[in-house]
Amino acid sequence: MEQPVRQYDRSEAAPQTMSAPGRTLVIDLEGALLRSELLMEALFSAPARMLARFGAGGRAGMAALTDILARAELDYAHLPYDADVLNQALVARARGAKIFLVAGRFANHAAGIAAHLGFDGVVGPADLAAGDNLPFDRAAIELIEPRSRARASLRTWAKALRVYQYAKNTLVFVPVITAHQMNLATLGTTLLAFLAFSACASGAYLMNDLLDLAADRQHPTKRHRALAAGDLPISSALSAIPALWLFALAASLCISLTFLGVLAAYLATTIAYSLVLKRKMLVDVVTLAGLYSLRIGAGAVAAGVMLSEWLMVFSLFVFTSLALIKRFSELSMREGAGLSDPSNRDYRITDLQIIAAMAAASAMNAVTVFALYVSSSAVTPLYSRPWMLWLLAPLLLYWFGRALMIAHRREMPDDPIIYAFRDGASRTTVAAMVCIMLAAI
Repeated sequence: MEQPVRQYDRSEAAPQTMSAPGRTLVIDLEGALLRSELLMEALFSAPARMLARFGAGGRAGMAALTDILARAELDYAHLPYDADVLNQALVARARGAKIFLVAGRFANHAAGIAAHLGFDGVVGPADLAAGDNLPFDRAAIELIEPRSRARASLRTWAKALRVYQYAKNTLVFVPVITAHQMNLATLGTTLLAFLAFSACASGAYLMNDLLDLAADRQHPTKRHRALAAGDLPISSALSAIPALWLFALAASLCISLTFLGVLAAYLATTIAYSLVLKRKMLVDVVTLAGLYSLRIGAGAVAAGVMLSEWLMVFSLFVFTSLALIKRFSELSMREGAGLSDPSNRDYRITDLQIIAAMAAASAMNAVTVFALYVSSSAVTPLYSRPWMLWLLAPLLLYWFGRALMIAHRREMPDDPIIYAFRDGASRTTVAAMVCIMLAAI
């Protein structure tokens, strides 16, 4: 298991260092050392378990909840510590100084953190202020006091809200495009649907990151997420979630009650996925494929166009393949890094071959469905030159094959759909497909 604490550069210059051996460095735990809040960290270490204990205890009030959270299990090795403060502590320790933490609550967690970091102990703020019962000379201390944290930047918020993932929500435009109903009214309504889905999804992403804090911090790349790294306070995320969902609600009501029902189904499924479904083998893949397809259905509802059965079947196979490729990429990354099987997924690294086979099979099924669609009578009313659509088949085969090969080479760190927007060959392939479809109309 990684120990992020040991990754900080000991050569960095510290703003303040101990001036002489024998002095004591005293660090405020929650205001200086920890880039998060212990109360929130304890709550989201295992939220379901914490709330279950609170309910089973039959006690009410914040004091009861605080008592339960004080006994929560925290992974002290992966908490978001301030690198500069840790460097000061390392310099002080190298000069022979003792190091103590100041903590006004959760004394057991503070003691656990001190023990993990190799500090000498914990003192209370009242004792430090009074100067009584201290295990060091109060006149010979260097104090790192609480610092005012800068507000999270727009870049940090964009990272936490996963704005780059909004590319997935462009799927709501697919029904309008394939039905050739691109006019100002339908495009405007579909754009509002896009915004509603984006806000709803961002709230769900924040919630998912809160529930996955412990697992993300042990992941080679996910530990850099805004919440896991401590760049965004947990309390800020908790405030943003209802605000985002209220915006999504208001936008949905401007479209139709039916669209609101579809968006509510999307949110309910997303929450179920975050809490339970993503930990079920293959159930997570089917759920992800369904959520992608649901975006297409929502686009049809918003624009008031007929939803093609061919489109839904095709999209289901496409997104099943992409979801499997995503799982393959995650597992192969863990294998390459020498990590064990993921603790929050019901997959094993030994499943890589079968996952790759299923991804390829789903991709080929998608191409087969597309070929059947082109040869059907449903194409004639929509395209004046339907024969040109056959040119899309080799492009689809190329793109799916490329995605599988890139994933096999462990060169696809992102979601396959996001990767398609960033990969030059994929963008060229998609542009060629669009040109062929326009020429076929």
